[in-house]
Amino acid sequence: MIVVTAAGGRTGLAVVAALRARGQAVRALVSSPRASASLTALGAEVVQTDLTDVDSLPARLAGAQAVHLIWPNFDAREQAGSVAVLAAARRAGVGRLVHHSVLHPQVRAMPHHAAKERVEEAVVGGGVPWRVLRPCAYADNLDAGLSDVAATGRFSSPWGLTRGQSLVDLRDVAEVAAVLLTEDGLDGGTFEVAGPEPLTAPAIAGLLAQRLDREVTAVDVVPDRPVPPVSDYAAHCRRLMFDWYREHGFTGTPWALEALLGRPARTLADHLAAQEVTR
Repeated sequence: MIVVTAAGGRTGLAVVAALRARGQAVRALVSSPRASASLTALGAEVVQTDLTDVDSLPARLAGAQAVHLIWPNFDAREQAGSVAVLAAARRAGVGRLVHHSVLHPQVRAMPHHAAKERVEEAVVGGGVPWRVLRPCAYADNLDAGLSDVAATGRFSSPWGLTRGQSLVDLRDVAEVAAVLLTEDGLDGGTFEVAGPEPLTAPAIAGLLAQRLDREVTAVDVVPDRPVPPVSDYAAHCRRLMFDWYREHGFTGTPWALEALLGRPARTLADHLAAQEVTR
């Protein structure tokens, strides 16, 4: 049995689906019953859990051969909470832990990246055999805006028009996670998982135009307000993240993804072809 934390989120649902496709028994830990129906439909055992309740964690992880440690995105409790899950995994005798990190966690200008790097350090010395998964930004992040792009012909970019991103399909990320959770010979490995092409906003607009069969223009959304305070952690992190992307981009290589899956990474065009769009 494999435990997936924060399983009710988009990433957790995808990882559970990939594991179930491999016939793996899954215990899905969720913070609320919101996604329970979807997880139950996948055949997972759903357990409502407060990941910050340290005393309850060992029981939630008992009997697991592996744990996929996902922490909710842009959460100020990530470092302390993830380290607590790691300690609980050690106490529960878990055989393998996969930490869902991020591409380039060493970039401390982005606080949520820095938190994941500190968790990686704890994982390396945590006493549980480990693997680290470092995904790039998801192609799926574009999906919610597709209908608006179809209606307006404008693709808004908060990271400017000149720097690229190696957007990765979440299905590929989840399939890599399933490999890391179930296959031998990968302990102690750190695996960067990125899409196959660094795409600027105008390049993305071009692909959207092909998918939507209409002209699409990339529009630079330049921030006009100060960086939100740390007390508004999620907004603070998002702003600093896009500021970094605007200056440096966010790119990586698909090499590890393709080596682990034995096939090419899905392109953004592949991803967009699978999406339904209403105008």
